[in-house]
Amino acid sequence: MNKMDSSQTTVTPPIAEKRPQVLELHGDKRIDNYFWMRDHQDPKTIAYLEAENAYTQAKIQHTEAFQQQLYEEMLSRIKETDLSVPYRKDEYYYYSRTEEGKAYPIYCRQKGSLDAPEEVLLDQNELAQGHDFFSIGVLQVSPNHQILAYSVDTTGSERYTLFFLDLNTRQLYPESISDTYFSLAWANDNQTVFYTKLDDANRPFQLFRHTLATDVNEDILIYHEPDDIYYLAVGKTRSQAYILLSLGSKITSEVHYLDANNPTGKFQLFHPRSTGVEYDIDHHNDYFYIVTNEQAINFKLMKTPVNSPSKENWQTVIPHREDVMLSGISLFANHLVIYERKDGLPIGRVQNLKTGEEHNITFPEPTYSFFEGSNPEFDTTTLRIHYTSLITPPSVFDYDMETNERELKKETEVLGGYDRTQYNSEKLMAPAPDGTQIPISIVYKKGIKKDGKNPLYLTGYGAYGASYPASFSSTRLSLLDRGIVFAIAHVRGGGEMGRKWYEDGKFLHKKNTFTDFIACAEYLISEGWTTSNKLAISGGSAGGLLMGAVVNMRPDLFKVVVADVPFVDVVTTILDTSLPLSAMEWEEWGNPNDKVYYDYMKSYSPYDNVEAKDYPDMLITAGLNDARVKYWEPAKWTAKLRELKTDDNILLLKTNMGAGHSGASGRYESLKELAFEYAFVLDRLGVEKRPGIRDRD
Repeated sequence: MNKMDSSQTTVTPPIAEKRPQVLELHGDKRIDNYFWMRDHQDPKTIAYLEAENAYTQAKIQHTEAFQQQLYEEMLSRIKETDLSVPYRKDEYYYYSRTEEGKAYPIYCRQKGSLDAPEEVLLDQNELAQGHDFFSIGVLQVSPNHQILAYSVDTTGSERYTLFFLDLNTRQLYPESISDTYFSLAWANDNQTVFYTKLDDANRPFQLFRHTLATDVNEDILIYHEPDDIYYLAVGKTRSQAYILLSLGSKITSEVHYLDANNPTGKFQLFHPRSTGVEYDIDHHNDYFYIVTNEQAINFKLMKTPVNSPSKENWQTVIPHREDVMLSGISLFANHLVIYERKDGLPIGRVQNLKTGEEHNITFPEPTYSFFEGSNPEFDTTTLRIHYTSLITPPSVFDYDMETNERELKKETEVLGGYDRTQYNSEKLMAPAPDGTQIPISIVYKKGIKKDGKNPLYLTGYGAYGASYPASFSSTRLSLLDRGIVFAIAHVRGGGEMGRKWYEDGKFLHKKNTFTDFIACAEYLISEGWTTSNKLAISGGSAGGLLMGAVVNMRPDLFKVVVADVPFVDVVTTILDTSLPLSAMEWEEWGNPNDKVYYDYMKSYSPYDNVEAKDYPDMLITAGLNDARVKYWEPAKWTAKLRELKTDDNILLLKTNMGAGHSGASGRYESLKELAFEYAFVLDRLGVEKRPGIRDRD
């Protein structure tokens, strides 16, 4: 094939100015030549980002037609005018719908039945007019269904402004509340709301009580959390009986509760925080149920009387198990739903609270993802669940908790004649250096041979105990149909194999995450799935840290790397407690003020370990308004790579100058960003433009 070669475009890459800054801790002096990029008020900072964007555009210009082809291809699979499955709450059926040509959802409801006239609650497209970025945070209707609380972010900074809309008059209440987070709870009086405010580091740290149609300056501060490592959230039990104030760090939690019928009452402490002990509570009739890891690394379930909830009255419902992790529970009037993980897969059980009888929610595929859908009603026997796999489009089921029967309400339609029987998904196990078996979820088009000639796209995350879902993506078909094998490395640091899996990939075990990923790549090569010169890898945020670490450790192993909003300047960022990824992150990565952690973190921090050597083709992305991973981390990393790398491979930095951590808002702009990344990867792998043809040997 005549491969699209970006070298045809001769452009000089930007060279960032060096301004050496000495950073010293524990007697160790680090020289940071690009520390100055943190100042976005410095004209040279924006000039550098814009120069990198211009360079990226010039180097990728030859793929513009291919990008458009990919965009149209991916868009053509999406049913642009579509409807979500309505869920019932009291007399109303709530749902969202999309319309062709409109970038955002329209939120609606019908009263009494699905044959009733539609009422539009909120048209996000109208609100987004005039904004390059638009995101909805809170979207909650009052208990009497007459008032809508919603919040918006127009920059990508994740600082939301809260509004209240009278659904009868369609008039906004006069007040709005700025600098809120996406956490809110209505009291049962339909006039009182509890909301959270952000501090300067974007940490939700205060809980306020607001009465509708009153001056927000008169709102009552209910709780202030002074400890920088704790985040604050507010919610409500499905029973509607209690409002819950939840406080949590990475390893410790604390809950306060309030009678939802008495919003001016005082929140009661459920159980005081104890370092390393996590718990959540929910309510059912005369009991609180508690999911906790106290003396139970994989969590256990307890319950205690509402009128005497102190620790001495806690009773065991589900004991701790070494081979099963209790992920959470869901309580209904007559049923308890239990969510667990076993052997790397999510599983579910339903228990009848009257008879004690149980049954499992089972699924047929070797690797999949399922989670609870919208279930606002307490007194119901129907459980709404969502299911998907690498080859099964997102599917919504109503599950009868009495009969163990499920009804498919909707499977997301994939236009263009998608046939799942043309694809295979498997679960593989790769041996890590210490002998641990690392799960890999893999999907490919039938007919692929394990001859070492397939291009392969490998991704992973491995942080915060988050499990990387094995879920369907219609956009991914643009890879699979071109003969690319897609794989997910479920590395340690995630939660796929239980809590210990997470513990074994954090703190002073963090390097397991990186060596696990490398082991997965080596295994896929050794088994004939691909070869290093056809291997692309990708990860975002903490997954971007994973990309940065493995590309420093084994740059020879990969052909192409995509690092989206990567957390790569680990030591400097976590030392700065004015940033969101700082004090709270000490319980994930370690506190670098402790020399043991400082030395360990510095030994893998991607920015600190860039060396004068060859690196693969790389695409790095950033968001100027990113509140989670500041733009300067990918920018500094790119500048240092340019300074030191010894190869002629392509290195691109693409900064979205009007968005944050999640990139562009709106489905069309998001697709364009993905088409850009796919075009880069396919170009560098030398894969044919047309689907259905593998690159010639």
